[in-house]
Amino acid sequence: MRAINLFRLNFVTYLGTGVLLLCLPLIGIALKGEKYRKYLEFPPLTRYVAHPGFSLSAFAFLSFLFLLTAFLLHRAILTGHKNASPRTHSAVSHFPWWGWIGLLILSAGWVIAWNRFAFIGKLQFHTFLPLWLGYILSVNALCVKRNGRSLLTDAPWRFILLFPASAVFWWFFEYLNRFVQNWYYLNVDHFTRVQYITFATLSFSTVLPAVLSTTALLLTFPAFGRGMKNLPSLRIPAPRPFASIVLLISVVGLSMIGVLPNLLFPLLWLSPLLIFVSIQTLGNKKTVLSSISRGDWRMVLASATAALICGFFWELWNVNSLAKWEYAIPYVNCWRIFEMPVLGYLGYLPFGLECIVVGIAVVDLDMQEKWGRF
Repeated sequence: MRAINLFRLNFVTYLGTGVLLLCLPLIGIALKGEKYRKYLEFPPLTRYVAHPGFSLSAFAFLSFLFLLTAFLLHRAILTGHKNASPRTHSAVSHFPWWGWIGLLILSAGWVIAWNRFAFIGKLQFHTFLPLWLGYILSVNALCVKRNGRSLLTDAPWRFILLFPASAVFWWFFEYLNRFVQNWYYLNVDHFTRVQYITFATLSFSTVLPAVLSTTALLLTFPAFGRGMKNLPSLRIPAPRPFASIVLLISVVGLSMIGVLPNLLFPLLWLSPLLIFVSIQTLGNKKTVLSSISRGDWRMVLASATAALICGFFWELWNVNSLAKWEYAIPYVNCWRIFEMPVLGYLGYLPFGLECIVVGIAVVDLDMQEKWGRF
């Protein structure tokens, strides 16, 4: 009975938070007195946000954040490597057979994505899904080779649940992007509405499995596992009052992204995480950030790094694909690595934490204790 009540409480919390996140940008648009229909256009092809050009001051400020983050992450990895003791668990000596299938699918998808084979025809537009299915299989196979287990083999049915959850998860960010329009898609205007929904949903379904599988793989390395369990702690003296302030700021910020899209666009990635964690804190629940108060940074740094790794491959495979995306980021839309402006990669760090939050909510994914011991 207690488990059922806990499930109901969690369900209500997640559902209520989701509704709040969906409504906030529309509330800002309504207060502005603007019609909201263009923000709900589907397929979302119209571009209506005018982005300013390069700003040296904005670029300098975000560059400082970028370099500081890179320095701190590098130091944390080095410290984790120094703190980690040698691995004591046994590893499987072979790479699973299905991992080779994954590598084959990934390789074939890459070749097809970056070439224009006439005999493939319209299938050329659909290389994203096989690329990432191959990646997911390959990464899980590497996990099995390193420690004899993986997210896929530990609980196959729960892992499969991540695919539909991932589709909903990324559709939410597509929705938020309608208010800031930081990315847009090319060569997809020939799709019918049904084709667009199908094509996009299948592609979006691979996001969570890819990031969470990469997180699990990183946790098999001592530097990200036990090595990051005893780093300097970060404690908030009054967590609930602090969470109330953060929640208020995040709610106001997310509601205003459509009103001030060129100023508040980073909140697309920050506000959902801060709102969810703040609500959990106010409810005296454990959050994805709880462990850092005792110096345990395993899950935070592993998930953020995993999203950054996946982000690199997302941008790499996108650059020469036929159906692809490009970016229009205010003030810093320069110095690209593939299609992404270099400072845009900062967004992948909080995104990794959001992936873990959803993973825990959907499949009760306790990766820190089950994987972070290595």
